[in-house]
Amino acid sequence: MHVCLGTTPALQRTMIFDRLAIDQVNRASRVFEHASGKSINVARVLHALGEKTIACVPLGGESGKIVRRDLRRSRLGHRCIAVTSATRTCITLIDKAGGTATELVEEAGAITSQEIAALFKALMALLPGAKTLVLSGSLAPGLAANFYADCCRAANQAGAAVIVDARGRELMRALPARPMVAKCNRAELAATIGKPIDDEAALRKAMTLLHERGAQWVIVTLGAAGARARDGRSFWTIPAARIEAVSAIGSGDAFAAGVAAGIARGQNVAESCRLGAACAAANALIPGSGLLRLADVRRLLKQTRVIRCR
Repeated sequence: MHVCLGTTPALQRTMIFDRLAIDQVNRASRVFEHASGKSINVARVLHALGEKTIACVPLGGESGKIVRRDLRRSRLGHRCIAVTSATRTCITLIDKAGGTATELVEEAGAITSQEIAALFKALMALLPGAKTLVLSGSLAPGLAANFYADCCRAANQAGAAVIVDARGRELMRALPARPMVAKCNRAELAATIGKPIDDEAALRKAMTLLHERGAQWVIVTLGAAGARARDGRSFWTIPAARIEAVSAIGSGDAFAAGVAAGIARGQNVAESCRLGAACAAANALIPGSGLLRLADVRRLLKQTRVIRCR
């Protein structure tokens, strides 16, 4: 079983336009809503891959009720903690003519100390049966920066492999707890170390820093440029599959899900990146996030490679 924990789930509304014009009236040709946020996206992809999965998230307000209903409709395993703050709503605008996807992101509401304790208690109940714990996204207001570190230590004691997909203080605080994988994208990595990453040398140096701080593996996704992985001895390059992307939103989450599935299936992290890359590309083929098709994953997996570098 995989446990996917995050503190900032979302009700995702995707609006598709034949052509989107700024500062004008725009009429969407299609609109749909679904449960989202990084942890739910990861869980949804793992579920599509045939993996037993539980999303562990706080939900509140009417938007939270909609998210919960969608989780049930999708038959996606979930352990939801009721909170006072309404679950945020995020909107994606897809411009078919321009080939762009624009995100309008609402910030998450605060979580109380009692709600935090309930979330951690729920996690502790799930960990004994978990193969992996995927910790995803920014921490909601009210949570201490060491929350992911505490979750990581608990998972280590339970024997679950941990993937931390985060940035900034919450990522840096988690590294001494020795997660199996620290994952982020280039912009998140730059924000975490407080320095620009504008060439390969800077990227490798930053990845090495995260490894030295405690991550057993470091994975950095680079969009159309693929991804890089580092284990302290070697670097790996994972080229991106060539596709006509509709929306890449959620592809980083799909990559994390593929890595988690690979690890649970007995693959090493480098080899698991092949499945991660295939899932990321499949996610970009359709609107929404975490809504990939298994047939696309299987087809794209044949195109993915992991190249060991010096």
